[in-house]
Amino acid sequence: MNDERHQQRQQRLKEKVDARIATATQLRGIIMIFTGNGKGKTTAAFGTVTRAVGHGLQAGVIQFIKGEWPNGEKNLLQQHGVEFQVMSTGFTWDTQNRQTDTEAAHLVWQHGKRMLADPQLDLVVLDELTYMISYDYLPLDEVIEVLNARPSHQSVIITGRGCHRDLLNQADTVTEMRPVKHAFDSGIQAQQGIDW
Repeated sequence: MNDERHQQRQQRLKEKVDARIATATQLRGIIMIFTGNGKGKTTAAFGTVTRAVGHGLQAGVIQFIKGEWPNGEKNLLQQHGVEFQVMSTGFTWDTQNRQTDTEAAHLVWQHGKRMLADPQLDLVVLDELTYMISYDYLPLDEVIEVLNARPSHQSVIITGRGCHRDLLNQADTVTEMRPVKHAFDSGIQAQQGIDW
């Protein structure tokens, strides 16, 4: 391709991008969902938290399911004022106790509701929330009601597989992670600092 044709094509692309930017006139918080069966949903959420904190924004994190083992993102982000509230029961397939899991989910959800009502927070992550809905640990209607009542500037990230369609419909941005290949399937252990 010659330089002139390349320049013309890039100019057309620039005009399209500039036109789309000009039509984006709303300024408000958004709901983002990272879902799907692939790895990287929580990692993407924490990447966004890191970006927000790097720009001087305030963020809070609610972690359903995750437990109390070492968490590199938590270790770093708490040093920068990010509040973490973790459902300390760990994976539901380990606990196998619906009542205690439901109680633990409701307990950490109280912190989530507080964060979602806090105008000082620019970003709230609800990590693995989708499971709390699909396992019927938390009522979907209440979650949607709280999301709708949050401060208008506040953005929210929801992660987890099998996201309920009503949450998908509520979201402004939905990204589905698709598994192509995973080291664990080849017998490679999850590694601290890489996988968690």
